[in-house]
Amino acid sequence: MNILVLNAGSSSLKWQLLDSRTEVVLARGIAERIGEDGSSHSYTLGSGAGAEKAKKRSVAQPLARHDEAIVALLAALTDPQEGLLSSLADIVAVGHRVVHGGDYFSASVVVDDEVLATLDEISPLAPLHNPAAVSCIRAARKHLPHATHVAAFDTAFHQTIPAAAHRYPIPLALYDKYKIRRYGFHGNSHRYVSSRAAELLRVPLRDLKLISCHLGNGSSICAIKDAVSVDTSMGFTPLDGLMMGTRSGSIDPAIVTFLQRHEGYTPDEVDEVLNKQSGLLGASGVSNDLRDVLNAQEEGNEQARLAREMYAYSIKKFIGQYMAAMGGVDVIVVTAGVGENSPIMRRAAFEGLERFGIAVDPWRNIEGDKGSGHGEAAGLHGAGPGEFKFSPQGSRVKLLVIPTNEELMIAHDAKSLLVM
Repeated sequence: MNILVLNAGSSSLKWQLLDSRTEVVLARGIAERIGEDGSSHSYTLGSGAGAEKAKKRSVAQPLARHDEAIVALLAALTDPQEGLLSSLADIVAVGHRVVHGGDYFSASVVVDDEVLATLDEISPLAPLHNPAAVSCIRAARKHLPHATHVAAFDTAFHQTIPAAAHRYPIPLALYDKYKIRRYGFHGNSHRYVSSRAAELLRVPLRDLKLISCHLGNGSSICAIKDAVSVDTSMGFTPLDGLMMGTRSGSIDPAIVTFLQRHEGYTPDEVDEVLNKQSGLLGASGVSNDLRDVLNAQEEGNEQARLAREMYAYSIKKFIGQYMAAMGGVDVIVVTAGVGENSPIMRRAAFEGLERFGIAVDPWRNIEGDKGSGHGEAAGLHGAGPGEFKFSPQGSRVKLLVIPTNEELMIAHDAKSLLVM
């Protein structure tokens, strides 16, 4: 039995096909620039069998809408010469990543007409992502009517955040009318790495105070206590919280009205500035990619140096907030592109916190999971590729790198809700 996982962006569609029994990824791909010139579909078939046996293809093809990308990926999977599936009937479930579930969904759900109607209703909460996801759900239900379709929400994991943390101090009438509250995002990522950390440490998650740091072009931090999310840095939208690649993160809200009055910006123009021109890109003047910013710093670019310091300081502040909120911390996990791949930022984000039991082991931070049995030696049981501890032996707070796997969480949910 196979499970297809779909992750729709505003102009892209990432997908994976997994064996529901072994959880091996059989194929993966991405359709890019959907609705634009130069759209393409790149994919790898047979990836679970080993890289030497995998068939990699990249096809330039017009993809005007997400439903056309669905057709393209299904055609690749059932291609008579190279496809992995003899029939679409081999796909028993489809897991759909949906960015925003509002306050309607606290867990993944089987999609029916009522769920689709609710998703249409809340699409204004995530206008770039939810409409694309809904389009994919409708197309997938059309072409795979026999399969169980499951919506997995980025926001669902954070529905456990108490009202004192998720409510904003705005007039109650506005909250009631628009449901303006902290929703949080990256929920499937935080859910995965926190449960995986508990497995590696052989400690029940409910017994850990854990901070999960999803650090990429989009970044968020989540406080997890008693096995549930109790606070998170992203808010009503993914703009809030940490400084990110192109997003400003938390700023004085009066900056918005200041720019409107003094620059004549429209709401859309302010949105463009704060979501697409700020963050590392805006502060450095170099790039939204941390690697480029660090390279520029090495060449003596002072704005790049400052941007790197601002980024690390942003992370450190939220760690401090969540330690206070939970009354301490046992484990901090970093994940995603920056978290997994930048020892410089890992060191910068945690230096100066030694008095709180948080310290970085310089060798482990750089060497990562290199070396035979390193994970077991560091107290991690059954550590896989890319999973390692970078805190010193005996450190009060354990610092872990765990590569995220949102697709696996979505596949788990789809399997658990499978209707046979």
